[in-house]
Amino acid sequence: MNDAMIELKSIGKTYRTDKIETVALNDIDLQIGRGEMVSIMGPSGCGKSTLLNMIGLLDEPTEGELVLEGRAIRGEGEKRRAELRNRSIGFVFQSFHLIPDLSVVDNVEIPLLYRKLPGSERRRMALEALERVGLSSRVDHFPTQLSGGQQQRVAIARAIVGKPKILLADEPTGNLDSHMGDEIMAIIEGLNRFDDTTIVMVTHDQEKADRTQRIVRIFDGRVVH
Repeated sequence: MNDAMIELKSIGKTYRTDKIETVALNDIDLQIGRGEMVSIMGPSGCGKSTLLNMIGLLDEPTEGELVLEGRAIRGEGEKRRAELRNRSIGFVFQSFHLIPDLSVVDNVEIPLLYRKLPGSERRRMALEALERVGLSSRVDHFPTQLSGGQQQRVAIARAIVGKPKILLADEPTGNLDSHMGDEIMAIIEGLNRFDDTTIVMVTHDQEKADRTQRIVRIFDGRVVH
């Protein structure tokens, strides 16, 4: 795959304490193309979320190399990693992680606070992102005034407000009923189709995984074929 957005080369991750050593990822080789939509499946505890955290620069490999857009990440300091996360990667989690005492639009603006943008520009971008997820009428509401599906839409708007090239989703429909889950999947598919956003989604739901272009299966910290 010549036009790889994400490359993992012999990635390993081991967590060590005084008494125990846990291998979370073992010799992972994986390429994800620019604009590809990929799901990651496997049993609980197999390393799926660890792999997503590695791609999202939230964790560092014990061994191997991560390459994003042709750039090797090894050796980057935390400040530079944070900049890369903020500009290139959006995150959606199973739990919405919204701040309850901030309005919907203020929650969506949060990633933009780390960029040197005037307040009016931040607000414009946040409103645009909320329009993308169909929540223009809820911008002044608070998270507790929204349904679970609406809260996940806010979380997606927050993830895409900075126009990231990569969207990482960890069980994005896990806390939703099937109807709301389908709505969230449609939004994610639209981001992939119309914005060419590279999507990597962890899911236990085979039906949702079947809607992606490729399924990567993880077992005991390894990619299995």
